[in-house]
Amino acid sequence: MKTIADLHIHSRHSRACSKAINIENLEKYAGIKGVSLLGTGDFTHPEWLKEIKEKLREDENGVLWTKTGFPFIWQTEISLMYTQDNKGRKVHLVILAPDKDTVEQINSALIKLGRLDYDGRPIFGMSCTGFAELVKGISKEIEIIPAHAWTPFFGILGSKSGFDSVEECFKDQAKHIHAIETGMSSDPAMNWRLSKLDKYTLVSNSDSHSFWPWRLGREANVFELKQITYKNIIRAIRTKEGFEETIEVDPSYGKYHYDGHRNCGVCMSPNEAIKNKNICPKCGRELTIGVLHRVEELADRPEGFRPKDAVPFRALIPLSEIIAETGRTGIATQKTWKTFNGLISRFGSEFRVLLEAGEEELKKSVEEKLAQAIIKNREGKISIRPGYDGEYGRPILDENAAEQKTAPKPRHQQKGLDEY
Repeated sequence: MKTIADLHIHSRHSRACSKAINIENLEKYAGIKGVSLLGTGDFTHPEWLKEIKEKLREDENGVLWTKTGFPFIWQTEISLMYTQDNKGRKVHLVILAPDKDTVEQINSALIKLGRLDYDGRPIFGMSCTGFAELVKGISKEIEIIPAHAWTPFFGILGSKSGFDSVEECFKDQAKHIHAIETGMSSDPAMNWRLSKLDKYTLVSNSDSHSFWPWRLGREANVFELKQITYKNIIRAIRTKEGFEETIEVDPSYGKYHYDGHRNCGVCMSPNEAIKNKNICPKCGRELTIGVLHRVEELADRPEGFRPKDAVPFRALIPLSEIIAETGRTGIATQKTWKTFNGLISRFGSEFRVLLEAGEEELKKSVEEKLAQAIIKNREGKISIRPGYDGEYGRPILDENAAEQKTAPKPRHQQKGLDEY
C-alpha cells in the first residue's frame, strides 16, 4: 500500500497558525493534495487533544481514523530552549507516539515542567538529552525526530543556536535518535555530504501552519506498507524498510537557503557572504547564515556524493505556486483556484497532477504554457530565486520578468502564517 505521509503539522492552537485548522479541513485538503496519512499535530495542547479524542477513533494499531476513513498518528512538536557548552540553544523536536495512553503520560510528565495550554508548540527549559531520557522512560516506542534540522534559529544543526552533530546535542541519548527532518531549505543530497548523518534516516514533512494545498504536504514521506500501523511507520523510519522516497521542495524555495538580511533586502550565496565577512553591506550587522552555508561548513564530502542505502527523493514546487507564477496572479485568487480545482477535478489530486499527468493530457485542461511548466517542475528544471533570512524563495518561469527590478515579491506569504 503506497502511503504518502506528512508527519509534522500544527493545529490552530500553535502560534502563527490559521485559526481555521480543524480535523475536517485537514482531511479535506490532504485528500486534495494526495496525502494519505497525517500527524495529528499539537497533541500536547489540551483543547486540541480534546478535539482529537472527540473526532477521531483510535484503533488497536495506534492509528486514529475520521468517520470517513482518513488516518492520523499521534504527533506534536516541542521547543527546547536552554544553555549547553556556554551557548544558548533552541531546538525543535517532532514527537510521534504509539497510542493515547502514551500521549497522556507524556503530557502528565510535561505539565510538571511548564504550561501546555498557551501554545501548541510548548517551550521547556530543558536539554535535548534530558527530554529524550524523560520520554524514553515512558515508552521506547516514542520517536524523537529533530525538526527542520538546519534552520538557523531552531534547528539542531542551525547556524544560530545549533550543534555540529546529533551526538553533540543528545550525548548518551543519541542512541535513541533514528532520523532527522531535512526541512525546506535543505534536501537529502545536501545532507548526504555529511558522513556523520549516514546513520540517520532523512524524513521530510511540511511543518504546515495551515491546511492549504501549497502548505500541507509540500514535503512528505512515501512508504510502501502492508498496512498503516504505528509500528510499520516507525519501522520504516528506523530501518528504511518500506521507505520508498521523500517528496521535497527545491531547497532554494525554503526561507533560509541563502545567507542574507531581510530588512535590508540583502541576499547572498555562501561565497558572497564569506567575501563580505558575513556582514550586511547595507547596515553593517551580521547576516543570517543560511542552510547552504552551514552545510558547506560541516560537509566532509563533495557535491553529488550519494550513500549506498540512500532513500531517493523528488523535488516539486506546489501546484498553486506554478499556476500563480505562470498567470502572474496571486496564489489564493479566484483565478488560481479555478485553474487548480479544474486540474484536481480531472486528475484526482495535486500529486497526480505533478507526478503522473502527461503533457498532452494536461494541455486538454490548461494552457500550453502551464502544462509545460508542470512538466518542467516534475523534471526539476524550474529556476528558483533563493529564499533567505525568513523570505521564501520564488519560482521563476519568466526569465525576462525575473530581471525586472519591479518584479513582485512572492505572493504566497500570508502574514502570521509563515513556517520555520
